[in-house]
Amino acid sequence: MSAGASNPEYVNARVRSRRASLFSDEDYRKLIRMGPSEIARFMEETEYEREINELGTRFSGVDLIEYALNRNLAKHFEDMIDWSQGRLYDLIARYLRKFDVWNLKTIFRGIYTDSDPEEIRTDLIRAGELDDRTIDRLLETDTIEDAIEVLYGTMYYEALTEAFEEYEEAGALVPLENALDREFYENLLEDLSRGAGDEPQEGPVANYIEFLQAEIDFRNARNAFRLARSGADLDPAAYYIDGGVLFDESDLNRLVGDYDALVDHISEDRRYGDRLSEALDQLRDADSLIQFEHALDAALLEYSDTLSSIYPTSVSAVLSYILAKEREVENIRAIARGREVGLDENEIEEELVVL
Repeated sequence: MSAGASNPEYVNARVRSRRASLFSDEDYRKLIRMGPSEIARFMEETEYEREINELGTRFSGVDLIEYALNRNLAKHFEDMIDWSQGRLYDLIARYLRKFDVWNLKTIFRGIYTDSDPEEIRTDLIRAGELDDRTIDRLLETDTIEDAIEVLYGTMYYEALTEAFEEYEEAGALVPLENALDREFYENLLEDLSRGAGDEPQEGPVANYIEFLQAEIDFRNARNAFRLARSGADLDPAAYYIDGGVLFDESDLNRLVGDYDALVDHISEDRRYGDRLSEALDQLRDADSLIQFEHALDAALLEYSDTLSSIYPTSVSAVLSYILAKEREVENIRAIARGREVGLDENEIEEELVVL
């Protein structure tokens, strides 16, 4: 933990300044009409200028865009860590471990599909706690089992070792990915839900927990819908993540396969129903898995913005910015990849998450 008292007012002021530079919906409409090289030139006129210029001598097209996006994302989040002190530093650092999970999933998928290590490297976001040496060692492995052994001594090793047998039986990565998600959230909430003397936490930690509970709730909703659409005979409880307030294991079992009841369950909860009317309308209108998942992402963005407004001096503004910056990177990446493979503008728009 960084020494000193927390400094949320200073960090939030810096974060709000950065948020003002995020791409607008109008920017996305412009990008959709461009090819990859034009997108890179457009980015060069924005806050991505440094990354585009530094990487432009080695990469081009979509590769240049993706490397620039990931490097810029990591830079912004490293800055937040550098600005933060005390408890605030601890809370932000905990949350940024999500990029360790992202990187591990990306590496496992690469190994599973026998992808070239350099292709895997393109998609990595080095904003978590795993150091470059560990990441490089993971990229050198040829099997999932060897990759797990590289993680010996980390918080992920035991959970992945336990899930490995199920992975071998199923022949799919879902058990490993689910184990990573569970380990991340369980460690994230560990020691936070109660303060000294088992009294409920107040202030910044309470705001942090409220945000995390929403993220877990929406991930459980996503898992429920994915299971319903998969048609596979899977136990919903095996994909349940503890720590939210909207679902328990019995809820997940009951709601899998009943989309309308799933959306009703979210909207009837006062926490979300009173704050997410527009996002819930989008959920009701979704007629595909990807539309549903994008609507959930938009709902979480809207909810995080609401928390940031309610608690302007808390960590909520930082978490809201992290989600918004992630979404910008994913949207630009989706546009670039879509243009590269020849998708039309309407098809690309369906891949974007906007509020």
